[in-house]
Formats: sequence, structure tokens, C-alpha cells
Amino acid sequence: MDKKSKLPVIPLRDLIIFPRMVTHFDCGREKSIAAIEAAEMKESTIFVTGQIDAAVADPKREDLYQYGVVAKIKQILKLPGGIVRVLVEGLNRAKIEELFEEENYLEAVVEEFEEEVEDREDKEVMAAIRLIEEDLERYSELDSRLVPGLLQSVVDKTSASTLVDTSAAYINLQLDESQRLLEELNPYNRLLLFHGILQREIEMLSIEKNIDQRVRSNMNKVQREYYLKEQLKVIHEELGDASEEGEILTYQKRIEEKLLPEAVRERALKEVSKLSKTNTASPEYTVILNYLDWILDLPWLESSPDEIDLNEARKILDREHYGLKNVKERILEFIAVKKLAPESKGSILCLVGPPGVGKTSIASSIANALGKSFVRMSLGGVTDEAEIRGHRRTYVGALPGRIITLLKKAKENNPVFLFDEIDKVGTTYRGDPASGLLEVLDPEQNKTFTDHYMELPFDLSNVFFVTTANTTQTIPRPLLDRMEVINLGGYTPDEKYNIAKKYLLPKQLKENGLKKSQFTMSDTAIKDIINFYTREAGVRALEKEISKCARKAALQIVEEGKEKISVTSRNINKFLGEKKYLFDIVEKEDQVGVVNGLAWTEVGGETLAIESTIMPGSGKLTLTGQLGDVMKESAIAAVSYLASNSSYYNLEPDFRKELDIHIHVPEGAVPKDGPSAGITIATSVLSALTDRPVKKDVAMTGEITLRGRVLPIGGLKEKILAAQRMGIKTVIIPQENERDLAEIEKEVLDTLTVIPVKEMKDVEKIALGDKK
Repeated sequence: MDKKSKLPVIPLRDLIIFPRMVTHFDCGREKSIAAIEAAEMKESTIFVTGQIDAAVADPKREDLYQYGVVAKIKQILKLPGGIVRVLVEGLNRAKIEELFEEENYLEAVVEEFEEEVEDREDKEVMAAIRLIEEDLERYSELDSRLVPGLLQSVVDKTSASTLVDTSAAYINLQLDESQRLLEELNPYNRLLLFHGILQREIEMLSIEKNIDQRVRSNMNKVQREYYLKEQLKVIHEELGDASEEGEILTYQKRIEEKLLPEAVRERALKEVSKLSKTNTASPEYTVILNYLDWILDLPWLESSPDEIDLNEARKILDREHYGLKNVKERILEFIAVKKLAPESKGSILCLVGPPGVGKTSIASSIANALGKSFVRMSLGGVTDEAEIRGHRRTYVGALPGRIITLLKKAKENNPVFLFDEIDKVGTTYRGDPASGLLEVLDPEQNKTFTDHYMELPFDLSNVFFVTTANTTQTIPRPLLDRMEVINLGGYTPDEKYNIAKKYLLPKQLKENGLKKSQFTMSDTAIKDIINFYTREAGVRALEKEISKCARKAALQIVEEGKEKISVTSRNINKFLGEKKYLFDIVEKEDQVGVVNGLAWTEVGGETLAIESTIMPGSGKLTLTGQLGDVMKESAIAAVSYLASNSSYYNLEPDFRKELDIHIHVPEGAVPKDGPSAGITIATSVLSALTDRPVKKDVAMTGEITLRGRVLPIGGLKEKILAAQRMGIKTVIIPQENERDLAEIEKEVLDTLTVIPVKEMKDVEKIALGDKK
């Protein structure tokens, strides 16, 4: 039967009291002490309920659980500090109807719930009681914190209500779980809820016990190993063989003597400490040894001096390389800056040019000129980011990346470091090495480059980084932005001759075991190789041809017993066969519709003949020769320009309706594209339409607009060198490219007539001559 009563209220922190539960708690708040004093005047009966948030100092109704317990105060004990300890016994569940503040304490009208004794014959209730009893027995076995036999002695099994209420107080429950049990008014449902909670607690205790047993087993094993190691140490000392102890002492001494940053030294000593506690038979022992070796072998603070003689550096560069004026000047600038500002950051140069122009070898010369160590990493085909940053030590066989490995080889932290073929870095599922290089090649970031294996920041700011590439097109933009690009164009025939004479010929004599007295090559023979056997921007093919001559000479000396072999322009075909290229004009006579164009490729400049022919038809425009989208658009723009200016060029106004135009670029199997063939195509079509021949010794480059303006192009030096190689006399270039002529050697320009133009009409006058 339920009843209502008005009782003082005591909010409890982190405690839920059940009916029939005898427990004590301490009161320190003035309101709670006042409530106890008020309860003494009302038959020592109070209402206790839990606080939802224990941190609330002055709880209101919304801060309290609505269900609590009406309890009887059994004993009051005053403690020092104004604290009152109260012993209470829970009577009945109750619910707050009204809550108000009476004088200086909380008081509530509560509704009490008196539970009737359930029917013991109810089979479901009896089954649930049995399950709870089994759960309590299992729980008491697993929970080591409980006094053995405590639960059996305190639990009241007379009814479902008493079973749950008397045992819940001794189970380690969460506050919200205890509150749910208190708020459940149906005894049978309370049994089911308690059973579920106990099952979960039993499962958690089982897991804890298993973990505890495993930990204890491991601890026993570790203690046993430690004991045996100590015994072994004593045996070694008795035998005079303390090798392991000596190894650890050796590492400690090396760390003390080595120049190391403080953070690195701390890490090394920590690893030595770990090593002393690790079994020598353990794989971890070897891993720690390798790691310590890497720390001690890296040049953290070792650097070579920067006392460099500028004049001596210039002599070294001039001695080892012919030409390359821009590159040499940039290197000498760096040396001068380093002398004035020793703390300046390392430079990052990117040498871009066709194969064979000496990009890789100039990096070695930089190291010689600076008096630094030289290390080289080829990036061609690298697709694994671990090549840059290394593997984490958790992997079997892990190693640092190539950057840290090469710095270890250099034995100084300021070498010249070459990244070769940076434009050929690949990207796969293993990672993006180019993105890994962003930190390495950024002067603002590379102070703290961290390898995955080392896990320690290494300062790369003193390294002189040099990269090489054939083209900047395939280098990711963020990476290219971090580098200073220096373009190396092709060599002039005169430069090639000097390189062959001073460097390539002596090198091949040495490599093929020949002496100067046994093999000679005349100046005219070298020039013939350059003119008739090679067509390249660099000197790699030239070196191969000289090597071929030297090998054949070696064969004759050994097989035929000749004492001396001379290669001249008369007998060079016996060594290299017939001429591969004719150093002559592309066409022997002026041709109608055939124009010499100039193109840029990754291996240097090339001449490109463009042909046009006209035939009766319906105005169809045919483009052949594997042309790309840009060249196709240039051809359409060129024809449109000619049609819109038909009266100026004396063309039939409706030639696009009555004639078919076919534009062809020979070597159809080779794809061609680029924005520099506009005026060449326009000149070719104009020549075919007017039947006026194009001058055979004229070449041109430039894009055309619909209004006839000539737009600027790139790669001018390479194109002009290609024109010179082919024997062209006159080169037409856009007016805006005239400033680029300053970068081209004077001896090249002296052999050519370079004419800057603004409009297509100027091109017509030069290439086709007078209209009459």
C-alpha cells in the first residue's frame, strides 16, 4: 500500500541506498546537517536520493534523481571539521512529489511504495531467483575484493525484493545502474534487470582475471630471465669475459665523444639503456644496435670548412667544363655569397636541358670547386616514398631512406647533393616520392627533415642541392617552385669541337688503353663527326662515335700489329661508315609550299619541314603527320587569316570553296604539337596558293593570330642551334623574342641572319620575296 509523507531530504554524492540496506555516509554541507537535525524531530526519518552530477554544490530538483529511499537514522557521529557521519537503514522506495526549501534545508513530499510479498509459487519468479543466486556465487568467486563468504552471509533470500536490494549494495555497480534497479518497482522485472547486470559484471571479471594471469605469467618469465642474466653476468665476470657489458660501455663512450644535438644524445642514451635490459638472443637487441650505429655514423654537426678561393673555383670550373657560362656564374655567385654570409641557407639549383649537355657532370664540378663531398641519387623510375623517407623500425629489415644513407656516406652535413632525373619520378600505390621531396627541397622546412627510420630531425639546410631534368613539364608545380631553374641549351658546333678536343678524345684514349703516340684524330675528322655523323644538342653521341673510332684503332693495333692509327676526313668512313646526315640545306632548290619550321624537343631543337599542296575541290582542309590539337588550331587560324586578307595577298576570295588544302608534316609516325608553327603553316599555304617558291635557306618559328600578329615562343636557343646545324642562313623569329638573343653565343649569331618580325606580312616579304 502506498502513502505520502513530508520528510527532510539529503542529496547523496556517488551513492545510492537501497531498502533494507544499512550503511553510513558523511555530511558536510550545511543543508544536509540541518536536514539531519530536522529529521531527529520527526521520528528520525529522512528521504535520501542521489545527485545526477556530484559536482553541483547546491542541488535543485532538476539536479536530483526523482526516486530515492525513505531511511531511518540509526546513529549520528560528529567528526572534527564540522562533518557528521550518519548511519541509516533503508526502508521503502519513494518518489518526490514536491520539493521545497524549509528554512535552511531541503524538504519533500514523497510517495512511498510498500512492496507486497510476492507469490513464492510463481515459477518464473523462482527461476529468476535461482539465476540470481548462481550469479552471486560466481561473482563472489571472481571478485577478489570481496571478503570470502560475505555475500552469502548478508544476502536476504526471503523474497525477490530482499534478494536484489540486499545484494546490490555489495556489487561494484555503476551509479546509473544502481538507480535503474532502485526505480524498477516490479520485483520480477527487477530480478531480470539485476541478472543482466550481473552477467555483464561476471564477464568483465573473467576478462580481468585472464589478463591478470597472463601479466603475472609474463612478469614471472621476465623476473626469471633477469635472474638468469644476472647469474650469467657474474659467470662472465668470473671468466673475464664481460663482452655484453663492454659493448654497452663502448656505446656510452662513443655517444659522449660524438658531436650530437642534445635531443639526439638523449635518444641515444635512452636506446643504450634499453639495450642493457634486452636479452642478447632477442631480435630487438640487433635492431637497437643497428639504430645506435646509424645515430653515431651520421654527420649531425660535422661539416667541411667554407674557406673557398673564388679564383681557384673559377679555374676548376673552366678546367672541367667548356662553355656553360650561366651555370658557372650562378655557382660563383653562391660562393661569393657564402663568403659574405656564412650562415646563408644552401641553394637548390635545377639544371634543365637535353641529354648529353653535361648536367650530371657539372654537379660533380660544383663539389670540386667548393671542396665538398659529392653524393648522387638517381630518381629515374623511383616510385616508393620509402626511398626518400625510409621505413619505420617496426618493419622487418627496415632501413633509412637514401637521403640519410648518402649523408652518412658523405660524412659531412654540407655536401653537394645531386638528385638526378627529377622529372622522371613515378607515382604508384606505394606513395608519391615527389611529395616526399617537398620537405627536402624547401629551405624553410628542411631544417627538421625527419626520416621514418631515424625519427629524429636532421638539418639539411646546409646541403647544396642540385637537381637535373630534361624538361620542367613533368615536374610537379609545388616541387618546381622550390628550385631555381637554370636552362642548359645545346652546344654550338664550335663548342662541340672544343669539348671533343679537350675532354672526350683524351677520355676515350684512356678508356680504350691507347696512348697519344698510337692514336690521333685530326681536327677536320672531329668536325666531320659533328657535322655528318651526329644530330644532337649534347655531346653523348659525339663521344660514342669517337669511342667507336678508338675501338677500331685498338683492334687494328692488336690484330694487325700497327704502331699508329690516324683518323682524318679522308678515311673516317672506314671507321664510322658512310655519312649519316648531310650537312646541307634541307632542299637543294626553292620549293613551292615547303617551309622550314623550327621545333623544340626534350633532346634539343630540330628543324621541321611543313608542306602544303592545293587541288581543285570543295574547300576541305586536310591535316596529316600526327599533329596535336595546338598545331591543328594553328593551321585553321592560318587559313582563316589568309582568307580574311585575300585581297592583300592576291588570292581568290572564295578559294576555300573551290580548292582543297592539304597540309602535311613529314615523319607521320612521330607525334608533333606546340604553339610555334603558326607562321610556318601560313607561309606554306600562301606559297602553295600563289605558286611562289619559299626561299630554301630560310627557317621560321612563331605563332599567328587571326589578325596576323606573330606571337612569342619558347626554346629559342635550341631552335637557332638546330637551324645552324642544318645550314640555314636566315631565321625569322617573333619581335618579342628578340631579348632572348642575349643568351645565345655570338659565334652562333654571326653565322645566321636573325630577323624579328611583328606581323605575317613581314614574314611573307622575307620568305617569299617580292610578289612580282
